[in-house]
Amino acid sequence: MNALEIRGLTKRYEGFSLDSVDLTLPEGCILGLIGENGAGKTTTIKAALNIIPRDGGEVEIFGQKTDGDIASLKEDIGILLGEPGLSGCLTGNQVEKIMSGIFARWDSAAFRSFAEKMDLPLNKQYKELSQGNRMKLGIAVAMSHGAKMLILDEPTNGLDPVARDKVMSMLMDFTREEKHSVLLSSHIVSDLEKVCDYIAFLHNGRLMVFEEKDALMEEYGVLHCRKEDFEALDPQAVIGSSDSIYGVSAVVKRSAVPENWELSPVNLEDLFVVMVKEV
Repeated sequence: MNALEIRGLTKRYEGFSLDSVDLTLPEGCILGLIGENGAGKTTTIKAALNIIPRDGGEVEIFGQKTDGDIASLKEDIGILLGEPGLSGCLTGNQVEKIMSGIFARWDSAAFRSFAEKMDLPLNKQYKELSQGNRMKLGIAVAMSHGAKMLILDEPTNGLDPVARDKVMSMLMDFTREEKHSVLLSSHIVSDLEKVCDYIAFLHNGRLMVFEEKDALMEEYGVLHCRKEDFEALDPQAVIGSSDSIYGVSAVVKRSAVPENWELSPVNLEDLFVVMVKEV
């Protein structure tokens, strides 16, 4: 079964439109939602969860249509949309006690384990925490109430590279349970490249790519060649290119390049950047 299915999701604002987005998140997988600021990542997530009204489209979570209130699914979804909205006077220990009364499957041991892994101080008041530690607290809460799916919007904002790596490892461990899934948005593409099974590129409210990550890596490559060789290449093979005194570097479709031409692997950030430039 799919954890999440989004079909034709549309949301219109003055000056911006989320245009008929289709996404599927299978159970046991991590879907990375990539896009620059303002691309529509947060709008997609909020409209899918009915936090904001939709102008079109259908969403199913665990096979259940979400046309109205999703309160019945709160036990099964761990959500973090920006900094958690917690009272500034609460400590992490107090947050843990409050959450144990809200969620039926709350796991205090898991919460403390996640906090320890992320070096999160639980005795400090929320207002005293850095942005990174506030995000860590939100992540620990989302992962500690027995959720089957995590929906995390820019969860690594404010985290240093070491902390980001720990969070990515925790998410990979989470999906080792075959019915656990993660929808993860980030502008830090290198983080998503490490952990995601599926990748979606959003640009100006439009879904440019939705594909398995490994398939994307197999479909595209980077070509370094002389300018005259590049000019002989089929233009349909080229996604984007740049010139230098050393020649041409281009992101290309592997299938449209002669087999004897050597290609380097492409990374997701380079692929996304050239696709956006060519729009």
